Amino acid sequence: MLSRIIKSRQTLNVSKSFVVLQQLRYKTVISLSSTLTSYPTQHTTESDEPYLTPSFLNNEFIKSESEEWFNIHDPATNNVVSKVPQSTESELEEAIESAHKAFPNWRDTSIIKRQGIAFKFAALLRENMDRIANVIVLEQGKTFVDAQGDVTRGLQVAEAACNVTNDLKGESLEVSTDMETKMIREPLGVVASICPFNFPAMVPLWSLPLILVTGNTAVIKPSERVPGAAMIICELAAKAGVPPGVLNIVHGKHATVNKLIEDPRIKALTFVGGDKAGKYIYEKGSALGKRVQANLGAKNHLVVLPDAPKQQFINALNGAAFGAAGQRCMAISVLVTVGKTKEWIQDIVKDASQLITGSGFDKSSDLGPLINPESLTKAEEIIENSVKAGAELLLDGRGYRPKDSKFANGNFLAPTILSNVKPGQRAYDEEIFAPVLSIVNVDTIDEAIQLINDNKYGNGVSIFTSNGGSAQYFTKRIDVGQVGVNVPIPVPLPMFSFTGSRGSFLGDLNFYGKAGITFLTKPKTITAAWKINNIDEAILKPSTSMPVQQ
Repeated sequence: MLSRIIKSRQTLNVSKSFVVLQQLRYKTVISLSSTLTSYPTQHTTESDEPYLTPSFLNNEFIKSESEEWFNIHDPATNNVVSKVPQSTESELEEAIESAHKAFPNWRDTSIIKRQGIAFKFAALLRENMDRIANVIVLEQGKTFVDAQGDVTRGLQVAEAACNVTNDLKGESLEVSTDMETKMIREPLGVVASICPFNFPAMVPLWSLPLILVTGNTAVIKPSERVPGAAMIICELAAKAGVPPGVLNIVHGKHATVNKLIEDPRIKALTFVGGDKAGKYIYEKGSALGKRVQANLGAKNHLVVLPDAPKQQFINALNGAAFGAAGQRCMAISVLVTVGKTKEWIQDIVKDASQLITGSGFDKSSDLGPLINPESLTKAEEIIENSVKAGAELLLDGRGYRPKDSKFANGNFLAPTILSNVKPGQRAYDEEIFAPVLSIVNVDTIDEAIQLINDNKYGNGVSIFTSNGGSAQYFTKRIDVGQVGVNVPIPVPLPMFSFTGSRGSFLGDLNFYGKAGITFLTKPKTITAAWKINNIDEAILKPSTSMPVQQ
């Protein structure tokens, strides 16, 4: 269980330095019920009372006064495990104003102090990894090992953020006699992050550590389907020493997103999610003069050449296609077999059929359920529609149910493989976000390159080969932002940036790495002249000409 009411107390919400009676509001302060040593390790039952997900304002967990609450379901059972509010207008206002007011002091906090807090934050994340991972299993459905990976990839960004004293170094040059110009980077202000359901820990941590060390403040909206991990993360940030108001969490759907986009106090928006929402946020936010970075959908291909190490390729493919039940923006959803590698398809099917679909708390499970019944229905419809359009169903995971009857209502889809897939079929054109692998056969590497470059997405691509020349030929000609050679999911570690491109990304600066630092800061140049030579005051007179320094 993630939260329960432990105490109520009355606190004042005062927007001025003086008390205005009409502005008094009573808050119910609650606490997370999970701790470092106590957290969910099994599925809840129908009789268990759903816990309440709080908001996080001024370093306190606050029970929302909203009259609108959304159920959070365990994807393996569809039992309701929690409720999350649609934050009220006053709660959204308070979160943004809190971050806005906290900004000047946090901006002026020394970089050494912010770095020290970052070190503590990273240490607390590592210490609480199993706690966060288990909450992810319950709310999102991932296997425990995969949920640990979710936390680890976010932790790596938090650890990289500790290098801020090097990453934020300015530049200076004596540009003329007794004159120096230096360039520094300063924080923007309040940054809002809108996060997806598939990586409840990693995606908030793509932005939050860098927001903090660069001197910005944050308002985060986790997915209303999986808010638990983000709540723990903000608790740990406060324990690390992040001052009240610097980090705030709000909840909800469209009303919350629109408030974050439209409020002039928010200077930048980060988003990871689907095409429709991402384009809306990018276009509307940009039109209002905000910086926006938006990761959208994907259709990632893996190309295999005849000289590839066969078993290594098959193991990598099935892990990348079916891990996390295919609910990764970097999942391999299309295999492109070149030449005689189409003869390996039956071996791929054989290995995939041995993967175990089940509860994320079960150590024997290789993949868990989809996030909700709607996602399952959509995937099954795409499979059926593509078969009718000419695709061949080699492995059918529809209708799968684990042996344990308590999972009879879960959103399970076992690994599914379609061959003879072509552009124009839904299985190829759409991001399914499910454990469904489509196979396309081509004769040459050039055909594979053309196929991929014609696809609208540009998130990730991989090639498996033993030939360095073929790999070099491929990487130079492929128009995709993240390329792997014998690596199925080529997501860079945080010393680089997540460089999805084309239809998979909107914006100029990608997440984390140097691009992430640049996105969250603005440049300022300072030119100063301190003359050290004696000057004849008689020659000093006004000049209207353009100054030329020598």
